[in-house]
Amino acid sequence: MRAVRYHDHGGPEVLTLEEADRPDPDGDELLVRVTAAGINPVDTYFREGGYPVPALPWIPGCDAAGEVAAVGEDVTDFAVGDRVYATGLGRDQPGTCAEYAAVPTSVAAPLPDAVDDAEAAALALVGTTAWQAFVAHGNISPGDEVLVHGGNGGVGHIAVQLARAAGATVTATAAPEYHDRLHELGADHVVDYASDDLTAALETVTTPDIVLGTVANQTIEVDAEVAAHGARIVAIGNTEPTVAVPMGPAKFKDLRLQGMSMFNTPDTSAVLGKLAGLVARGDIDPVIARRFDLSEVQEAHQTVSEESFLGKLVVDVQST
Repeated sequence: MRAVRYHDHGGPEVLTLEEADRPDPDGDELLVRVTAAGINPVDTYFREGGYPVPALPWIPGCDAAGEVAAVGEDVTDFAVGDRVYATGLGRDQPGTCAEYAAVPTSVAAPLPDAVDDAEAAALALVGTTAWQAFVAHGNISPGDEVLVHGGNGGVGHIAVQLARAAGATVTATAAPEYHDRLHELGADHVVDYASDDLTAALETVTTPDIVLGTVANQTIEVDAEVAAHGARIVAIGNTEPTVAVPMGPAKFKDLRLQGMSMFNTPDTSAVLGKLAGLVARGDIDPVIARRFDLSEVQEAHQTVSEESFLGKLVVDVQST
């Protein structure tokens, strides 16, 4: 099969398209013929060596959508020919930028007819992250006020829609060029993240019960100032190894700071199933910013690291 692999850690240039052995599914796994794979910033962290992988060479990619080509001997809930999507690969086992991937059933879910493969690949990791942030950790309820930093990002644009679907009032931060689209996706208020006084700008429109911190080390002080009493600040990303928590407002408001990783989701399959249902009903629209061929994964990694866009990057695995 054709697969993108890296034999050493480094920049995008270490990614090469080459022939690799097609995997055989273990007892609890599916062999998925991958039609679309998502590209995420975390893929670059594995490639660079910031996050460990079991061995080299390694196939990158966390997200896959496609068709079941074979099933392991213990699989009962899936059959050959089923359309599925999955996330959480590329860390403990080879990833999804390949024509076939072995996928544990615990991180896969059926795809409704109303959801196409590219949408599913764009949804999987970021949707699971947003779900865990708001539902599992944020305890979101109708009527809550929610603040999403980086509303145009992969996680951010899904988080805006998920919070809206849950009945929350949604405020997002983003660059001005994304404000109109974020309003269309369900944000009630959008604030320029580069405002001279971000605290003051946010205080005019929200007192959030839940904050999604995509770069918590940069926003934690603002978040603590604007948050409601008892608010939950869920940190999914950081550009520094530590976050300095402002103990004044944190203490007097009884704020909760929750760090999280999508890879710790207890039942990924169930979450993916619920997310696919939301897309099928039109409550969530995964935005695909750009599509790449399998031969262009180097460029996709470069783009996700260096460029600003709204939505997700997707690789059309079987198109070349």
